Order: sequence, then C-alpha cells, then structure tokens
Amino acid sequence: MTNFGFTILKERHIDYDGNDKSIAEYICEREPSFRTCIECGCCSATCTTGNFTRFSLREMNILLKRGENDIVREQISKCMLCGKCTLVCPRGVNTRNVILLAREAFQKQLKNAV
Repeated sequence: MTNFGFTILKERHIDYDGNDKSIAEYICEREPSFRTCIECGCCSATCTTGNFTRFSLREMNILLKRGENDIVREQISKCMLCGKCTLVCPRGVNTRNVILLAREAFQKQLKNAV
C-alpha cells in the first residue's frame, strides 16, 4: 500500500459495516418509498420545525441509511408531523410515515433493551 502522507481522522470515519442499520431496514420493510429518497433536501427546505430548530429530515434520512441512529434518536421527536415535506417530495416518499415508523422502531428497540 502506498503512503500518501495523510490519514482519515477517526471522527470523520464512517463504519458502514459496523453501524446498526436495523432502524432503516424496519422502515424500508413497512414503507418502500423510503428507498427512493435521493436526499435532495426539498423536505428540509419546507420544514417548519427545521426553520426554528436543528431538525433536518434530509440529514435524518442520510443518518438512518448509514446506521448512525444516535443523532436521529435525539432529533426525531422535534417533528410536528405537519406533512409539508410529503407534499414537496419529488420522489413521492411518504415522509410522515417514515417519521412515525422510525419513532416506532426506536420504541421497540428501547423496550427490547430493557
């Protein structure tokens, strides 16, 4: 292997294989449109909650697909389920159902841990 003189910082490294993708898989089984999300950001641009807090549905979808669930677990309760994101999605993703399923999956995961 050639040494180019630089390395990836530990905090910038994403371990796709080691991350827990069970929440994303749970959502995909129950809401197939989640797979068609291209993370364009239309949902985040229209989000009322996102205008006043650090909530971003686009970021949440990316993190779920990566299996980085900790941030999503903290942020998901901020969604008001108003549905603006569903109206503007160019791929027709049922984003409200994605949020509800993610909340449900986190609850089930919490119950199983106890």
